[in-house]
Amino acid sequence: MPEAGAKAPRLLIDAMLGDLARRLRWLGYDAAYRNHLPDDEMIRIAREEGRLLVTRDRELAGRRGVRAIYLAATDLDEQVRQLTAELGPSLHPPRCIACNGELVAITVAEATPLVPPYVARTQTEFMRCVGCGRVYWPGTHLPGLQRWPRGI
Repeated sequence: MPEAGAKAPRLLIDAMLGDLARRLRWLGYDAAYRNHLPDDEMIRIAREEGRLLVTRDRELAGRRGVRAIYLAATDLDEQVRQLTAELGPSLHPPRCIACNGELVAITVAEATPLVPPYVARTQTEFMRCVGCGRVYWPGTHLPGLQRWPRGI
């Protein structure tokens, strides 16, 4: 278990864990996702960016010169439970699930040309990704997302 007050590490999520990367971003983790890169390139990126590599590849996780966590579970909820048990909660606001960028609050006027008309009329809170420009709002799916993941 991490020490009290410790910040969650920046993560590098290996191929075939894209769903996990999106969920971790929703939970506030800085979770960069790379797929289709050779192991040596993943290790280089993890070192250069000071990231903890998260992988289902036992051999990659055991390589020298890289901090890594091996995930044995194939179930998404179990993977999240394992990581949060090892890392602790992020304590940061959600990040863009598409690109991992930071989200900043924008006004209704700023959001109106960027969202469907119904959303602009019915929502009052919006966030925009500083990386890709994607706009988020607390839609009807929010209560389900707030209950997820179960058992954490």
